[in-house]
Amino acid sequence: MINSVELEIGGKTLKIENGRMATQAGGSVTVQYGDTVILTTVCASRDPMEGKDFLPLMVEYRERSYAAGKIPGGFFKREGRPSEKEILCCRIIDRPFRPMFPDGYRFDTQIINLILSHDRENDPDILGITGAGAALALSDLPFPNTVAGVRVGRIEGELVINPTIEQIEECELNIILAGTADSIAMVEGGAYEIPEDDMVDAIAFGHDHIKKIVAVIDELKSKCGKEKREFTPPEKDPNLPAKIDELLGDRLKEANNLADKDERATAKYDLKKEIREALKEEFPDSSMEIGSYLHDVDNAELRRKILEDSQRLDGRGFDDVRPINCDVSVLPRTHGSALFTRGQTQALAVVTLGTKIDEQRLDELEGDSTKSYMLHYNFPPFSVGEVRPIRGVGRREVGHGALAERALNPIIPVGDRFPYTIRIVSDIMESNGSSSMASVCGGSLAMMDCGVPIKSPVAGIAMGLIKEDDKVVVLTDILGDEDHFGDMDFKVTGTAEGITALQMDIKIKGLDLEIMKMAMEKAKVARLHILGEMAKAIDTPRSELSQFAPRIITVKINPEKIGEVIGPGGKIIRALVEETGAKIDISDDGTVLIASVEAAAGEAARERVLAIVEEAEIGKEYMGTVRRITDFGAFVEVLPGTDGLVHISELAYERVERVEDVLAVGDKVKVKCINVDSDGKVRLSIKALLPVPEGYVPPPPRDHSRPQRGGQSRQGSRRPRR
Repeated sequence: MINSVELEIGGKTLKIENGRMATQAGGSVTVQYGDTVILTTVCASRDPMEGKDFLPLMVEYRERSYAAGKIPGGFFKREGRPSEKEILCCRIIDRPFRPMFPDGYRFDTQIINLILSHDRENDPDILGITGAGAALALSDLPFPNTVAGVRVGRIEGELVINPTIEQIEECELNIILAGTADSIAMVEGGAYEIPEDDMVDAIAFGHDHIKKIVAVIDELKSKCGKEKREFTPPEKDPNLPAKIDELLGDRLKEANNLADKDERATAKYDLKKEIREALKEEFPDSSMEIGSYLHDVDNAELRRKILEDSQRLDGRGFDDVRPINCDVSVLPRTHGSALFTRGQTQALAVVTLGTKIDEQRLDELEGDSTKSYMLHYNFPPFSVGEVRPIRGVGRREVGHGALAERALNPIIPVGDRFPYTIRIVSDIMESNGSSSMASVCGGSLAMMDCGVPIKSPVAGIAMGLIKEDDKVVVLTDILGDEDHFGDMDFKVTGTAEGITALQMDIKIKGLDLEIMKMAMEKAKVARLHILGEMAKAIDTPRSELSQFAPRIITVKINPEKIGEVIGPGGKIIRALVEETGAKIDISDDGTVLIASVEAAAGEAARERVLAIVEEAEIGKEYMGTVRRITDFGAFVEVLPGTDGLVHISELAYERVERVEDVLAVGDKVKVKCINVDSDGKVRLSIKALLPVPEGYVPPPPRDHSRPQRGGQSRQGSRRPRR
C-alpha cells in the first residue's frame, strides 16, 4: 500500500512517499522536491555484531547518471567510485544520525541514498537527510527521534529556505541544518563574512522549517510505521566494575593530570594493560568490556574535572587558546609555504599556482564545470603516532579539506584580477584537536607568503561543550579528548569582519540557541586572537609573486583568429610552446593566457601570438613578401596569414603595363595599407610611399560599385556556347 505526505516549503511541494519502491528494506521512502527525487533505504542485521564496541553504521549516497539524462564518461560507461561530492553528502547525512542511536546498539546498519531524478534546480543533498530521517522513523530500528534537514540561504539580506542551485550562486550565506523538533543536531556551511547574530538568526529560521518537516514525517509514521524492535543493551558482568574500580583507585585521575598528550596516553595505555592482565583469569572473556568500562570512567572523570574542578586536561582556562607559532617561507622552492602550530596540532600548508590548464574539471549531474581553487587535506598516521597503511584519501580527509576550502573561498581573488589556478595542500604534521582549523590558518598564511592578493586573512577555532543538567561549560580550542568526550564539536572560521564557514555536530538533545550564540561569541574572541598571532609572521600578501610561480600575461584576440593561433592539428601553438617555454591557453571568447616562470619567455610568446593575430591598419606601413601575381595586381603578405592586394594602379605613378615588369614572386617590398573592406580585404599601395612627381594630376577615384572588367557581371553576361 502506498502512503504519502506533502508539505509546502520554500514555494515548492515536498512529498515523502512509502510503499512504492524497495519494500523489502527495513525502511524506505522516496522524497521529491520539484522534479528531484531521491530513494532512501535503511536496513539492519537481525543479530548484533559480536566483538565490536562501536556503532557499525554505513551511510552511502550515490548519484545515478540517468537522473539527469546523462551517460557516464570513461571506458566502462557505468558509475564508478563515489565522487568528492557524494562523499561529502554521505558525511552530512551520517553526522546527525550517528550520535542518536541508543548506547550499546551493535547491529550492522546501512543507510543508502540513490538519486533517481535531478531537475538541475533543487540539490538532492538535503533530501538525503530528510529521507534518512523518514526511513528510520518508518523502520523497525530502535531509533528514538525523527530527523529532517533543510538548506538556508541569504540573498540581499533576505533568508531563503532551500534555495535553488542557481540561487546558491548568489547567496551570501549557505548552510545545511539537520535536527529534530526539539534541537539542532548538525550545521554545515559557509558565508561571506556574516556577523554572529545573523548566523544565529539563520539557524533559528532553518529550525522552524525542520519542525514542520518532522511533523509530516511523524504523520506518515502514524500511517505506515513499523513496530520498533525491542532493544536492551548487552548485559554486563555485575561484578566486573567493582573489581576494576578496586584496581583503578585514583590512578586514572592522576593520568588525566598529565598535560602532555603523549604522556597521558601512555599512562592510560599502561593502566588499561595492567588491569586487563590482572583480571584475565577471573574474567577471561571480558577484555572488550574492561576497555569499554574504562572508557566510560575516563569520560565521567574528564567531565567531572571540568564541571566541578573547573580544570582542563592541559591546565588552560576555559577561554584560553593554546600557544601559537607561525612560520612562513619554510620550503625553499615552493610558491608559498607556512607552518602553523597551535599546541600539539601542526599543519604544513603549501600553495601552488597554475594556469587555466590546471583547473579541475567536474562532471556532475548539475552539468560540467571547472574549479580553479582547491584545498586538499592529508592526515598521515605519524601525525598521531600511529601505524596504518596509506591506501588513499579517506572520507574524513575529504570532509576536513572541504571545510577548510570553504573557509578560505570568500577571500580568494577571482576573474581577471588574478587569473591563476590555486591549489593549497595541508599536510598534518601533528594532531591533538582541530587540525582542520590549523589548515585554514596555515592556508591563509601560505597564500600571503606566495603573494596571492587575498582580501583578508582567515583563522579558525574549534569550540566544545560539556553539559550536565543545568551545568554548562563552553570550551575554546578543544583538545582531541575534549572533542571525543564532549557534547559538541563546533568549528568556526572567519576574518576580523565575520564568519566564512562553520561546522557543528551535537551529541546531546535540546541544545539552546543561547548556548550556540555564546559559543559563537567566544569563538570570535579566539579568532581575533589567532589573527593577531598570525599577523606577527605576515600580515598582508607579499607585493610580488614568488619567483618560482608562473607569470601570467592576458591577451585578448579576435575569436575568429583562434584557429590561426592553434594551427592545423595544433601545430602552431605547439611550436610556440616548445620555442618559448611558456604555457598557452586560449578560451572560446578569445582570451589568451600565457604563463611562464621567466618573464622573457612570456613576453616572447605574447609577441608571437600578437604577430599571428595582428590585423592590418589603415595608414600603417609594412615590409611584405610578394606571394602571387595576377593581371590586375600583386598579393603581398604583410602579416602571418594576411595578404593584401596591391592593384596595378598602385604600383607607381606612371602607367604600368604588366605587373611582372615591377614585381616578382618572393620580392620583399614596402607597402602602405590604404583600405580594409568590411569583409576584411586589405588594399595596399606602393605608390603611396613614393614621392609625388611634379605636375602629377591624380585620376578620378574609381567607382568600386560599378562592374569591372573581368568581374562577375561580365562573366554573367556571356552568351552560352553552342
